[in-house]
Amino acid sequence: MFNSFLGFSQKYLNYLYKNSLLLQKVDLLILAFIMLTFISSTFMNSDSIGFFAIIVIFLTVIKLLTKPDEKVNLKSFELWLLIYFLIVVVSLFGSSLFSLSLKGFFKTFIYIGYYFCTVNYLKNNSSKIPLIIGTIAVCVSVESLIGCFQSTLHLSEISTWQDTSRLNPEDVLSRVYGTLKPLNPNLFGGYLVCGLPAVMGMGAYLFIKQHFKSAIGFLIYALITIYAILQTGCRGAYLAMILVLGAVFILSAKFFWNTYKKIYLSVSGFLFCAFILGISFVTALRKRFISIFAMRNDSSNSFRFNVYQSSWQMFKDNWLLGIGVGNKNFREIYGLYMKTGFDALSAYNIYLETAVESGIFALIAFLGYLISLSYCAVKFVLKNDDNTKIIFVAFSLIAIWGVMFHGLVDTIYFRPQLQFMFWTYTAVICTLLPDSKIIGNKLLNR
Repeated sequence: MFNSFLGFSQKYLNYLYKNSLLLQKVDLLILAFIMLTFISSTFMNSDSIGFFAIIVIFLTVIKLLTKPDEKVNLKSFELWLLIYFLIVVVSLFGSSLFSLSLKGFFKTFIYIGYYFCTVNYLKNNSSKIPLIIGTIAVCVSVESLIGCFQSTLHLSEISTWQDTSRLNPEDVLSRVYGTLKPLNPNLFGGYLVCGLPAVMGMGAYLFIKQHFKSAIGFLIYALITIYAILQTGCRGAYLAMILVLGAVFILSAKFFWNTYKKIYLSVSGFLFCAFILGISFVTALRKRFISIFAMRNDSSNSFRFNVYQSSWQMFKDNWLLGIGVGNKNFREIYGLYMKTGFDALSAYNIYLETAVESGIFALIAFLGYLISLSYCAVKFVLKNDDNTKIIFVAFSLIAIWGVMFHGLVDTIYFRPQLQFMFWTYTAVICTLLPDSKIIGNKLLNR
């Protein structure tokens, strides 16, 4: 039905496309605004970043309505995403704070709309994937350099970011926060973790293309990014980074194990030992990392446990459709459940947050999307022989896993700086997976 409408529109608006130089260059404009979305993420506020994404959506809609033979097709795992979005719509109309929830819904609409528009662009422009991932890698590399520079300045905290009651002043980590808005080391750590696979992926891609100097450059920036992550003091980012590096270690075995087994084990062992020694001998890092396991003895941990308890009560009282999507909506309702002195902007767990905002079935649909996407991507990586496609699918998937793992203890995932990277990674995977999973003609042409 939807593609039939597009065909009808294209039939009568085709003359606009043929006679408009702007429309004939629309893909170039879409690419430019996709890249501007990432560039603006490094220094602009959320509304400004979203503005560029809205332009991507607007241009894609214009292209679909005017360019002949443009269609919308879905792959099987994307049905989970559509189900999730429909449940969010139902949750919106069931919210007791409709106006606040509407603002959160618009953000969700922009993120998911951006995803489908990026997929639409990449299906005929897959050669631009290295440019898009490269843009992410360059932005992350620049931010990493800024973070390293900040670490030498011994920045003073601009808010209460860590429990220092049991630390000597010289053991307090001076946490870096880059230039992302709002200034926050946890956001910065999550951003770097999400972007680290792009930096490493570009290094691997350039290596197989035999651009060795550029490849080495990106690998050096990957090490700088790892150092910057450690300097953020974001413990969730530490854990996510370990997952990312472990996944990269396993992936690299596909290419090096049979031919370079000894070199592979030696280099991997050296890097692992260097990481452990860095954590062990730098007192501030060691104590920050160990505080992860301090449970209630660390005030930051204790605060999160209190928020989890209150959020769980919110979920139990609104388990079917949730309270409505959006952090402003969450904060209003959370005030009825919070323990005195423990106000919070979110549930500090993206899965609990999703369940609280949109209900249990929204969480199931979202997890269904992630699991089915991961299954298809892993299957592709194991069976495919195209190294370029393997690199972009694998490193995109690793980035998604890193964000989702970090999401167990924080909700910076909902920030646009991470959201647009996250949905770009999923769009890259969707584009490169085989077309055998497409079901659009059965569903959308009815």
